[in-house]
Amino acid sequence: MTRERQTLIAGFLSALAALLVFGWLATRMMRGEIEQFDRTVRDAVHSLASPLLTSIMRKITFMGSEMFLVPMGAVVVWRLLAASRRHAATLFVIAALGGETLNQSLKLVFSRPRPEPFFGYALPSSYSFPSGHALVSACYFGAMAAIVTRRMKNRAGKAAIWAVSGVMVFLIGTSRVYLGVHHPSDVIAGFSGAIVLVAAVAAGYGYWLRRRRNAAG
Repeated sequence: MTRERQTLIAGFLSALAALLVFGWLATRMMRGEIEQFDRTVRDAVHSLASPLLTSIMRKITFMGSEMFLVPMGAVVVWRLLAASRRHAATLFVIAALGGETLNQSLKLVFSRPRPEPFFGYALPSSYSFPSGHALVSACYFGAMAAIVTRRMKNRAGKAAIWAVSGVMVFLIGTSRVYLGVHHPSDVIAGFSGAIVLVAAVAAGYGYWLRRRRNAAG
């Protein structure tokens, strides 16, 4: 079995698992069967609160906001185009915009009210399920990590970049629970939705590359 096929199978299995997790969470949420889990985790995270940690979490959550991601995304696309990586730039844009589109669509479908925020943090006007910060940042940083590591030969370097990306996304999601503007299940659902979307984009991109190679050959 080729490495390309192994990657495709791994992506499919990851997307399937994430889709099942999302479906399970959505079903339990709509039935009102996940409130105890959300309350327990929210209380546990909130018990760690301190002025310093609150300040840090506010900065981390900003890194998952449109005010940070849009300008940074523009820089990323510009740098990719300057390096003649037009297809990588397109892939990044599709993943980022696709994440935002999926997030807004799912919020309207489920229309879950947000919880009461902590620390006087301003409550966003949108619905709660799934977490947009979690979903969009996972698509954003996941696509960026995939693009950066695509031409790397060093496995340790690849692993380090994916690890940093994963930690960043996890902290952004955690900050939403810490600040009280999301239920924990919202954040997990956001991560799950992002995995499905990124896997679909990656599979589509891989299919396009294979067709391009076959046509050239």
